[in-house]
Amino acid sequence: MRVVAAMSGGVDSAVAAARAHEAGHEVTGIHLALSRNPKSYRTGARGCCTIEDANDARRAADVIGIPFYVWDLSERFHTDVVENFMDTYAAGQTPNPCLRCNEKIKFAAVLDRALALGFDAVATGHYARLVDGADGLELHRGVDHGKDQSYVLGVLDERQLRHSLFPLGDTPKPEVRREAAERGLLVADKPDSHDICFVADGDNAGWLREKLGERYDDAPFLEAGEIVDEATGEVLGSHEGTYGFTIGQRKGLRLGRPAPDGKPRYVLDIEPVSNTVTVGPRERLAVARIRGTEPRWCGAPMPAGQPPVEVTVQLRAHGEEHRATCAVSPDGTEVEIELRDPAFGIAPGQAAVVYDGTRVIGSATITATERVAARAGA
Repeated sequence: MRVVAAMSGGVDSAVAAARAHEAGHEVTGIHLALSRNPKSYRTGARGCCTIEDANDARRAADVIGIPFYVWDLSERFHTDVVENFMDTYAAGQTPNPCLRCNEKIKFAAVLDRALALGFDAVATGHYARLVDGADGLELHRGVDHGKDQSYVLGVLDERQLRHSLFPLGDTPKPEVRREAAERGLLVADKPDSHDICFVADGDNAGWLREKLGERYDDAPFLEAGEIVDEATGEVLGSHEGTYGFTIGQRKGLRLGRPAPDGKPRYVLDIEPVSNTVTVGPRERLAVARIRGTEPRWCGAPMPAGQPPVEVTVQLRAHGEEHRATCAVSPDGTEVEIELRDPAFGIAPGQAAVVYDGTRVIGSATITATERVAARAGA
């Protein structure tokens, strides 16, 4: 096969490209230029989109012995990932930019361009597995559960999976690093990328204040507002804009007075229009039911309008699984997930990824939650 290997400049994508080449595929390495000004992106081996990352990817391709190119997708990335990130926070929700990047950039824009150029597949360094099942190709968790990245791939559809390769899915991360060293790849000991690549200094709130101020005129969520206790309605403090908060947050609240019951306070609700942040004790964060929209299925879709089925669901990229039931609305546009045990700090804008064992069934964007306390009438 003719394969495009997406090379971020890290150890995982380098070894994935090397394995695809060694397997006999005709591999071309590509690095994605996601910013017109790469110096504004995270450096020091913390991001995946900087000039130094591009240089690391090029050196790895040279060692492997494959052609290498840089594809400029900066405009598409800004529109589909960066602007979505800003708009989601502006709406009082919590986005996942890495999941969005996989959906819109790596397995949409890149794959579409690769197929148009006559390539057959895109290979990445994600820790996930593709398995031939009875009903077609299935996406499964990687064997290294500590590095498993199937959650951020839960947005891929059957067509995209057919044109994907995940060469690292059957390998623990320490073995990948050892293999990289044996192959002479200089990125063997490079730290993993983390945080948000387009926030150069890691100050999400500061970045959002600057960018949202440029994007919106006189928006209420950019102004100072009140932090209110849910139970009593007392004003416990003030904030500089609701964009700087997410559901379940505890740090950085800077309450001017203690809560009436003396318990730590967490963010329970964010109202951008009234510019109010509501806080309460942790037990008020317990979620029993989740509603999601825009479902995407990694294979055949779940039947619409049928009784709920037993599943497990993951609600954060590195979160635990929860036992649940899942049902799809009659028109197929929404899913409703009933949790057997409560989950805490679940925010609209995040993704709910549904599993059958290790197999990824699909995902949906969380739009609403029902808390245990509300169900009990508290």
